[in-house]
Amino acid sequence: MFAIVVFPGSNCDHDCYHAVKHVIGRPARFLWHKETVIDKDIKCVVLPGGFSHGDYLRAGALARFSPIIKAVTDFAKDGGFVVGICNGFQILLESGLLPGAMLRNRALKFICKDVFVRAANVKKTPFTATYTEGRVIRLPIAHAEGNYYADAGTIDELKTHNQIIFNYCDKDGNISDEANPNGALLNIAGISNKQGNVLGMMPHPERASEEILGNSDGRALFQSIAQHIEGA
Repeated sequence: MFAIVVFPGSNCDHDCYHAVKHVIGRPARFLWHKETVIDKDIKCVVLPGGFSHGDYLRAGALARFSPIIKAVTDFAKDGGFVVGICNGFQILLESGLLPGAMLRNRALKFICKDVFVRAANVKKTPFTATYTEGRVIRLPIAHAEGNYYADAGTIDELKTHNQIIFNYCDKDGNISDEANPNGALLNIAGISNKQGNVLGMMPHPERASEEILGNSDGRALFQSIAQHIEGA
């Protein structure tokens, strides 16, 4: 069972629900941000994109105080899978579930377009196991604060523990500054925690999950999680 958390200002919650429930055919339900308990049948919690609490102060800064976040934190500590997409990634950073911070895009503009990303260490992460090594995928982004930053020590930790899950790249898989849409360090588009059960990513896989949308590259992420849970 997947649970999608709904904050005031979420706008991708139904997209995530649709991707899970109707595209990959797994049970899903919504969790209001004021709930304090995550039921035992929930195996993966999704924090969706949007503008929680209007992005006041900064993206995700107020959502971290929602009652559900303590439950999500405990859920993650117990090994439950958590995925934060775009605003959800920002909330995970603000909550301390992932290291680092999000800065304003280097162009100081909201960016909404398709980008290419490359999955790293695909066989070592439950989020990308159905992707082939080195595969380049196309996913949409829509954010003003997607410029991932961390101090040098944290970056070294991410490298050492294979926590960099997605990098922005060009269509041929080359990681370069030209392929970096927001200025993120190391072209980082997604990271995990050390335990490997919490993922934050700026691109939107739920918006690219079925052929009718013109792109199904994001579907494999949800399939990977489901297959890992079912095979555990």
